[in-house]
Amino acid sequence: MSVTGPDMDEVVAEFYVPLYRFALSLAGSVAPASDLTQETFYLWLQHGTGLRDPSKVKGWLFTTLYREHLRGNRRTLRFPHHELEEVVSELPVVGPADVGLIDGRLVMQALAQLDENHRAPLSLFYLESFTYPEISEALGIPIGTVMSRLSRGRDQLRRCLGASLSAEDRKVLPFFQAKA
Repeated sequence: MSVTGPDMDEVVAEFYVPLYRFALSLAGSVAPASDLTQETFYLWLQHGTGLRDPSKVKGWLFTTLYREHLRGNRRTLRFPHHELEEVVSELPVVGPADVGLIDGRLVMQALAQLDENHRAPLSLFYLESFTYPEISEALGIPIGTVMSRLSRGRDQLRRCLGASLSAEDRKVLPFFQAKA
């Protein structure tokens, strides 16, 4: 390793195999282990190259890999992957006639009735296809606040639309059915 700091080629040559073995022991299969290892080196390029003490490189890399593994596990628990065939019975049944029950003007009118704190995140998410981080950056609010405002905004929108629809229409649309 050089005096000015660890060189990327040297770091990869020295730590790739042990990091991959560690990732494989955590992930249990080749593809996720490879992804973890690559993500660790990517993060090294972003944040670790300024590390002044070369003796701390190994610890930094292994700690980072482990934290990325934990982050991935938390994400998987929050957003589990399901094959469509496995959950098709849980999907709401919406027929072609149901789709036409709410027209766009009615939704836009209901959206306009919401307060700005809820209208802006809903508009960015549903109309502009922004991600949570993009909404967070655009509105200058934390991601947790974005998620909270989206949830509350959907509830407000549901109430606004519910007042505009007949009882028969509300029975047909899954959007208005009671949450399980």
